[in-house]
Amino acid sequence: MPVLRIGNASGFYGDRFAAFREMLTGGPLDVLTGDYLAELTMLILARDRMRDPKLGYARTFLRQAEECLAEAMDRGVRIVVNAGGLNPERLAQALGDLAARQGVHTRIGYVTGDELLPRAAEFGWTGEEPRRPLLAANAYLGAFGIAECLRGGADVVVTGRVTDAALVVGPGIAHHGWTPDDLDALAGAVVAGHVLECGAQATGGNYAFFAEHGEALDHPGFPLAELHADGSSVITKHPGTGGVVTVETVTAQLLYETGGVRYLGPDVTARLDTVTLTADGLDRVRIGGVRGEAPPATLKVGLNRLGGYRNELVFVLTGLDIEAKAAYLQRQLTHALTDPPAELRWTLARTDRPDADTEERASALLRLTARDPQEAKVGRALTAAAVELGLAGYPGFHLTAPPAPASPYGVFEARELDAKQVEQLAHLPGGDVVPVRPERQPVDQIPLRHPELPTEPESGPTRRAPLGLVAGARSGDKGGDANLGVWARGEAGWRWLAHALTVEKIRELLPEAAELEIERHLLPNLRAVNFVIRGLLGEGVAAQARFDPQAKALGEWLRSRHLDIPEALL
Repeated sequence: MPVLRIGNASGFYGDRFAAFREMLTGGPLDVLTGDYLAELTMLILARDRMRDPKLGYARTFLRQAEECLAEAMDRGVRIVVNAGGLNPERLAQALGDLAARQGVHTRIGYVTGDELLPRAAEFGWTGEEPRRPLLAANAYLGAFGIAECLRGGADVVVTGRVTDAALVVGPGIAHHGWTPDDLDALAGAVVAGHVLECGAQATGGNYAFFAEHGEALDHPGFPLAELHADGSSVITKHPGTGGVVTVETVTAQLLYETGGVRYLGPDVTARLDTVTLTADGLDRVRIGGVRGEAPPATLKVGLNRLGGYRNELVFVLTGLDIEAKAAYLQRQLTHALTDPPAELRWTLARTDRPDADTEERASALLRLTARDPQEAKVGRALTAAAVELGLAGYPGFHLTAPPAPASPYGVFEARELDAKQVEQLAHLPGGDVVPVRPERQPVDQIPLRHPELPTEPESGPTRRAPLGLVAGARSGDKGGDANLGVWARGEAGWRWLAHALTVEKIRELLPEAAELEIERHLLPNLRAVNFVIRGLLGEGVAAQARFDPQAKALGEWLRSRHLDIPEALL
C-alpha cells in the first residue's frame, strides 16, 4: 500500500484557528486530524452541555469547517477529529447542516460509546461526594471505530473521547488493512500519533533549545506523518512552513506526558524503549523499530466532577520588610474572616530586588488562593474583607487586579473499567450503526529488561552551571501527576545524565517534589530519563492546585537549576 500522509491541525481546544487552512493548502495530504480534547476541556464542555443540551462539542471546529470543508473535499482530504467531545452526534448533525447549506457533498460518520455518565451509578461513581457532583464520565476509546467509519465511506469522522493517538491510528488501520493482531504496526502508528497530537510541539513549539533556530520558530508549521504499511513513519511538515523537525524536537514530544516504557492504549501497548529516531533529510525524522504488545483488558475512564469554588487575590508588596508585610496581611485577613473558606493558601513570590531602579522590580507578589464547597465563602465575603484593609494594612497596599467573583473549579479522576463493559459504535454515513469489538489472538508480552546504565563517564573537572546548558526537557500533566522528560544532546551527555539525574537529585533540585513518590524510567534509545511525580498537581489542572497547574514549565524550572556538570560537556 502507498504511504499515507496524515497531518494535524489542532493540539488543543483554542489552538491556531488558521492551521486547518494552512495544512490543507500547504501541500499534499490524505487525512487531516484535529485533537481538541484534554482533561480540562472535558470539564469546559460539560459545563456547556449543562447550559444547553445541544452543546458539549468543540465549536471552534465547526467554524473551521465552515471555512475549509469545501477545500478539503475538493482536494480529496479526509478529516478525523475528536471535536465531538461530549456530543459527537450533535456535531455530526451540525456539520451535515453546514455541508448542505454550502452545497458540499460530504459523507459524515461518527463514533460513540465513550459516554458513561448515564451508567455512573452502575459503576459506583456517584453518591461518594454529594458536594462534588459528577459532570462527565468518558472512556478512552481506540481507533477501530474511526477505521470502520472510514471503510464505510466517511469523508469526515467525528468522535468523542478517544485516545489522542487514535486519530492517526484509525486512518492507518483503514488504509493499510491492519488487524487487531498487527501489534507492531499499530504500536508504530500510536507513536506517530503521539508525536502529531500536540501540533506544533513537534515542529519546534515549546522546544528547550528554541534560541538555536531564531526566527524560524516564530510561526511554526504543523506536523504530518508519512505512515507506512509496517507502522514506521517519517515526521515532517509542509515545505516552506516555519518551524523545524529534528530528532530532538521529536524526542521532546515523545517524552511529553508519558510514564514508563509501556505506553498503554485500548488498541495496543507501545513499547517506548524500542523506538528509534533517525534523521531522514531536512525537516524529516524517521520513526522505526517500535514493538507492540496486547492492550490491557481495561479502559481508562476520565471522571470530571465539580470540585467547589475558588478565588484568587494577588497583593503587591513593595520595598523593605517584604516578609513582615506578608505576615502582617495574613494576620489581618485571618482575623477579618469570621467564617473563613475551607482552604486558604498563601504563596509569596520574591520577585523584588534590593535598590531597584523601577517600582516593579522593587515589588514582590503575595498570592492568596481560596477554595470552598460554598460559593459565597470565596466570593464577596472574602474579597470585601481583603479590600477593606486597603487603608488599614501594610504600607503600599494594592492588588494586581480588581477582585473578581468566585468561579467553579473541577476535579479530574482517572479510573479503569473492564473493556467488555464499553461498547464502541461506528455510525456510518448511510445510517448503519456497527458495533466495534476488536478480537485479537493472545500473545506473550515482550520481556521487559530494565536497561542497564551506560558506562559512567570518566571523572574530570566540573563546573557549577544550569542543567539546561547540556540537557533539554519537556513536562506536562496526567491528572494529579506530573510528567518530566529530560534528554541529553549526545552520547557523552547521556552517560553523564543517566548517572547524575537520580530520583534523589530530582528531590534536591525540585523541593516541591521532595516528599512525593517519584518514578524514574530510562529510555536509552532516546538518550532520555523520564520521571513521573505523583500528586504534584493535586486533583488535576482544573483544581489549579499550584502556580503552574499543568506542570508545563516544570521542565524549564529543572533546566534552570544548577548542579556540578563536567566541563567536557560544557
